[in-house]
Amino acid sequence: MKKLLALTAIIALSLGSADAGCGKKVTNEGTLKSFDAATKTLTVEGKDGKAASITLTPTTAGAEGVDKLVGKAVKVISEHGKADSVAAGA
Repeated sequence: MKKLLALTAIIALSLGSADAGCGKKVTNEGTLKSFDAATKTLTVEGKDGKAASITLTPTTAGAEGVDKLVGKAVKVISEHGKADSVAAGA
């Protein structure tokens, strides 16, 4: 019984620490190359030339006008490929 309890505790602690690294925000600044309204996916080409595909969520700030930003500079803050906010860049 003690072994089962110890094993259960070890598993619970290891699963809890697996999520401890979450919460890292990524900022993509560059040109909004495309926006797919059907899948709510936008593609941002960064200043370094690399493209990032980011999905809008119902809670994304600034999502209502993203279709008007195609071809313009944007700043997108995201976490795990899901956008937290979208804003026109400078």
